[in-house]
Amino acid sequence: MFDLDNWQEIYQTVKKNKLRTFLTAFSVSWGIFMLILLLAFGTGFQNGVEGQFSDVATNSLWLNAGQTSLPYKGMKAGRQVQMDNRDYETIKEQVKGVEYITSRFFCFGEFTIRYKDKYSSFEVMGCHPEHRYLENQTPVKGRFINDLDHKERRKVAAIGTKVAEGLFGDEDPIGKMIDVKGIMYKVIGIFKDGGDEGEVRRIFIPLSVAQLTYEGTQRVHQIMFTTGDADMEEANAIKQSVVNLMAQKHIFDPADARALFVWNNVEEFQKFRSLFDGIQLFLWGVGLFTIIAGIVGVSNIMLIVVKERTREIGVRKAIGATPWSVISLFLQESIAITLLAGYIGLLAGVGLIELISWAMTNFAIEAEFFSNPRVDLKVALIATILLVFAGTLAGFFPARKAAKISPIEALKDE
Repeated sequence: MFDLDNWQEIYQTVKKNKLRTFLTAFSVSWGIFMLILLLAFGTGFQNGVEGQFSDVATNSLWLNAGQTSLPYKGMKAGRQVQMDNRDYETIKEQVKGVEYITSRFFCFGEFTIRYKDKYSSFEVMGCHPEHRYLENQTPVKGRFINDLDHKERRKVAAIGTKVAEGLFGDEDPIGKMIDVKGIMYKVIGIFKDGGDEGEVRRIFIPLSVAQLTYEGTQRVHQIMFTTGDADMEEANAIKQSVVNLMAQKHIFDPADARALFVWNNVEEFQKFRSLFDGIQLFLWGVGLFTIIAGIVGVSNIMLIVVKERTREIGVRKAIGATPWSVISLFLQESIAITLLAGYIGLLAGVGLIELISWAMTNFAIEAEFFSNPRVDLKVALIATILLVFAGTLAGFFPARKAAKISPIEALKDE
């Protein structure tokens, strides 16, 4: 129940000891401020690292052929493994858990792209239609390569935003013809990429066209596929199935790590998530210990207050004050100081984080492994509950000591 007299008395006590109250409140405020700051910066680093994965599907596996390093079934080490269209079909049809799959054919060499009187060099790559799911490519205009383009070997191209800017400027590229090393391709779409700027400097053409035009074989340089909702254990099982299948087809030891390189984004992404979960836990620990240091200060100050007001407590108890009324008085003072100081620290922390976010957005400040620092509402709620608990804890022991003071002994106190 709200007691105005109690709060007026608390106000007078605080007013009479301004410096002491300020120093006590500052320790709590600083603890909350550091907690918010540490957690926000931890989130910023996590967002930055996750941003490095934003240009690829985090549930994907990438296969690159290598060179055998172990003899196997009478065959010597040092053989080059070469993947082709049959590997793509085999994985697509026989491996359970494969969601989207694409092959990539790199058109190596200097590719000068021309449109009218404009020339520039860009990377050209052949792929399957499902490639856009593997690289998280979002259409800006038009469309990406489709199954008919691949099947009918149409000379069409999907270009990145940087290619569109470099060759066309403000002109609409859709439907225009570009010269790729002497061969004309029709632009069917423009795409953007979530992360790597190198992706939007690429030109994608149907895999069948790239193979026929630039090498005349069925060879592929890379096979990539997603694993749906598979967890790390399931993704590793899919990976092993693919390795066993490829080892059987190309005759190499499944234990030969150099024959086939498999990059498991599911596993790598989970490692980063686990790492940052640990970092967040560590930051919570640092912040909490900082707050505890402040709370110990509040508790010590309240013990001093109890000592100073021993005679007053004796008078109160002599005229009929209950132990609870004495305890509640000191608890209210402790909680009030802690909450007020804590909210000042909370607001200061949130304000600084918002200022940093605003500056990064408006001044185009880019940090490779740091992005969008923020404080979740959940963190603010936990901090509030923590403040109430801490204030109660800081005031409880001094208040209990005050309640146990004998009126006779207290009135003798000088």
